[in-house]
Amino acid sequence: MILVDAGPLIALLDSGEVDHESCVGSLTKLTAPMITTWPALTEAMYLLGGAGGWKAQEALWKLVHRGDLQLIDLDQPLQTRAQALMAKYRDIPMDLADASLVAVAESHGLRRIFTLDGDFRIYRYKGRQSFEIIP
Repeated sequence: MILVDAGPLIALLDSGEVDHESCVGSLTKLTAPMITTWPALTEAMYLLGGAGGWKAQEALWKLVHRGDLQLIDLDQPLQTRAQALMAKYRDIPMDLADASLVAVAESHGLRRIFTLDGDFRIYRYKGRQSFEIIP
């Protein structure tokens, strides 16, 4: 499993994105399935709607329905951890999508993340280790 942020989801589905080729090329290095959180999916849906409309959003839904992209629910402990992370990184600031991904990474033992967001070079896995970022 690999965590995936909104940015690569958008780049994979929108061939006009600058990082499209890089993200498509990275798919061969990933261990299926890709997993994400509702906040990250919401961000991707919103941005895809502006870039490609319903057709792009429908393509993202297809990834979910086929099981290529799985959603992790944020239970109470993950919500509490996401809130603590947002407080810790408030000077960056950390948004809810990023906080939810870091919280899930910690709870599921996942250090690899498919992201285009440079903030993941600052965030620390379990407070100490750097994330392994793809691409």
